[in-house]
Amino acid sequence: MDNLDKDIKDLEQDLEQEDVIEETKAANDDISADEPIVEDETEDDVNDEDCDAINEKSPDEKKKSLFHKKEKKKDKKDLKIEELSDRLMRNMAEFDNFRKRTDKEKSQMFEAGAGLVVEKMLPIIDDFERGMTSIPPEDAESSFVTGIEMVYKKLITTLSDMGVTVIEAVGKEFDPMYHNAVMQEASEEYESGIITQELQKGYIYKEKVIRHSMVIVAE
Repeated sequence: MDNLDKDIKDLEQDLEQEDVIEETKAANDDISADEPIVEDETEDDVNDEDCDAINEKSPDEKKKSLFHKKEKKKDKKDLKIEELSDRLMRNMAEFDNFRKRTDKEKSQMFEAGAGLVVEKMLPIIDDFERGMTSIPPEDAESSFVTGIEMVYKKLITTLSDMGVTVIEAVGKEFDPMYHNAVMQEASEEYESGIITQELQKGYIYKEKVIRHSMVIVAE
C-alpha cells in the first residue's frame, strides 16, 4: 500500500514537470511570433536593386551608363601618336595641294612666256612671206631663194610643233573671235558675211588667239 502511494506521488510530480515544460515552450513561441523577422541582405538582393534602378532609367541613360563603364582613359602616349599622325596627314595634304598649285602656275607662266615669244616672231614671219611673194620668177630657182624658203619652212614647222596654228580666213564666215574686219566689199563669188580676202594672217597658240586675222568681208 505504501508502495502504491509512492508511485502515485512520483507520477504526479512527472506530470507537473511536463506541464511546466509545455508552458515554457508555449511562452517562447508567443515571443517569437511577436518579434519581426529580419533577413540579412545578400549580394543577390543588392544586385536585384541595382538591376531595378537600371531598368527604371531611360534608354539613353542606360546606354550612357553601360558605355561609361567600358570607356577607358587613353594613354598619353596614344594621344600623342594620334596628334602627330593627324598633323602629318594635314601637312601631306597641304604639300600636295601646294605642289599641284605650283605646277599649274609654272605651266601658265610658261605658256604666257611662250605666247609672248610667238607674238614677237609673227612680224618676222610676215617679212618672210612678203619677201618670197616679191621674188621675180627668173630668180625663183636660185640658191638664195631656196635657202630663204628652207628657213621659212623650218620656222613654220617649229611653231607648229609648239602648238601654233594659223586661223582660217578666206571662204569662212566672219567671226569676231578670230577675225578683224577692216572693210567690206561687194562680191559675186561669196555671200554676205563671208571673208573674201586676207590682208594679214592670224595665229592661235594653245587655244588662245595670239593675233586676229585682218580680213575683208563681203557685203
